[in-house]
Amino acid sequence: MNPQFLMDGLIAGAMIGLGAIGVTLTYSILRFANFAHGELLSWGAYLAMAVSGALGMLSTTLVKPIAPFSFGWSLPIAAVIAILLTGLLALAVDALLFGRLRRRGSAVIILVMASFGASLALRSLLEFIFTSKPAYYTKALQIAVKLGGGLRATPDQLLSLGLTLVAVIAIHLLMTRTSIGRSMRAVSENPALAGIAGVDVRKVIRVVWFLGAALACIAGIMTGLLVQIRPYLGHDLLLPLFAAAILGGIGSVPGAMLAGLIVGLSEAAAVQLVGAEWRAAVSFVILVIVLLVRPRGLFGRAA
Repeated sequence: MNPQFLMDGLIAGAMIGLGAIGVTLTYSILRFANFAHGELLSWGAYLAMAVSGALGMLSTTLVKPIAPFSFGWSLPIAAVIAILLTGLLALAVDALLFGRLRRRGSAVIILVMASFGASLALRSLLEFIFTSKPAYYTKALQIAVKLGGGLRATPDQLLSLGLTLVAVIAIHLLMTRTSIGRSMRAVSENPALAGIAGVDVRKVIRVVWFLGAALACIAGIMTGLLVQIRPYLGHDLLLPLFAAAILGGIGSVPGAMLAGLIVGLSEAAAVQLVGAEWRAAVSFVILVIVLLVRPRGLFGRAA
């Protein structure tokens, strides 16, 4: 087996892990599986592309590649703006849809079905605005760098791995060292008791939506930079995201990241062993095995 699958798996797993963190946080706080989460990856990627293009028209110097990467300063600036816009989009969807259903005391299945509807609406709106034609942040070609042991990676890929590490450490510190992180964990344990204890549950919900959307945006931008941007970008990653969230254990940030890497490496190995057409089945197999053998995941709490 070509050892390059390790690097390919780590890169894919980093993107899956970031998206899975948003899934696991949302589920642990709101108690339902949000199937619209994948569309936040797509919206983040497209918003970054739109803002980057606008900045490029204002100043051509912003689009000149920053050595050794394939993109110019317009993309990092656009990424920050896209993170804010994607977070606001998630808050708007919650205010217009999920928040109203929660106030009515709707059953979990109603929230899940509503998330399916939101997913279809967000994806269709993307296709209406940007069309279904694949797009790219840059057409510049990169030469893969030899890392030793038969492994190669482009500078963009190495940057993505580094950014993922920074993001995971930042989220872990936020969850363990800050008051809002402690509030999030309290609401995850028992929302009613946390509210009685003085925790602003509505604020926690808003923070979780924004945080999950921000991580989804970063994952979407990484995917768009390393592969391509298209309306189904997030939809195609949805099953791996949920597989990683469940494998890692609901509510566990390190677990979601580690599980994302496991899913990514498993998919890359499957491509080498049995062919690319079986890649999508790997996440489903992992999901079924975890649900049968260890439903609480690697780092989940025992029921």
